Amino acid sequence: MFKRRKPRSYSQMASDMIYPRGGWRRAGTYVLHRVRRLPDQPHRIGRGVAAGVFVSFTPLFGLHFLSAAGCAWIIGGNLLAALLATFIGNPITFPFIAVLAVSLGRKILRLDGDLGPQQIFGEFARASAEIWHNIRSIFGPEKAHWGHLAEFFTQIYWPYVVGGVIIGLVASIAAHYLTVPVIRAYHRRRTKKMAERIARVQDAAATTPRPPAPPDQPQ
Repeated sequence: MFKRRKPRSYSQMASDMIYPRGGWRRAGTYVLHRVRRLPDQPHRIGRGVAAGVFVSFTPLFGLHFLSAAGCAWIIGGNLLAALLATFIGNPITFPFIAVLAVSLGRKILRLDGDLGPQQIFGEFARASAEIWHNIRSIFGPEKAHWGHLAEFFTQIYWPYVVGGVIIGLVASIAAHYLTVPVIRAYHRRRTKKMAERIARVQDAAATTPRPPAPPDQPQ
């Protein structure tokens, strides 16, 4: 009953991941609305949001959902809040996150040179292709190549992990302490509105005249 009349194609799903139909602003508003209305304690929702934000700064592309759920489970956070919070990592923010994380990681590891987003994601694509090539080489005559993967891990992936973990920790702590008071305020306002609604219903019932009782029937 709740299914689409015309199912979306895979190309439409991919397009919506890159740019939602209603735009990123509307998608962000929807995510905030869903997080605010989650039926859970504020501190658990805050922990879930922190887990999702933290994972978004790591180079675990394709595993952000699973990683966010795992982190939320470990720290006792809301799983759905963690999944929704991974929205912070999207095609618009990923270039900035990648440059900041890799740049910080390379400085900490004392590696020379700065890399732009095109270089970083280009190397990720090349490394993915090489991994797939090496997997196929197990079952075919092709030879595996590991030289570029070793360089990729040293120059890009490991700096991304180091810088991403540091920035992710700072961002997740900030997200937690910003989320909890907002959720608490929303819960208090919702409880107050429900109490006012119940009071209005009770007052209306008290002021409504009752119909007269029917006369007693003769024996």
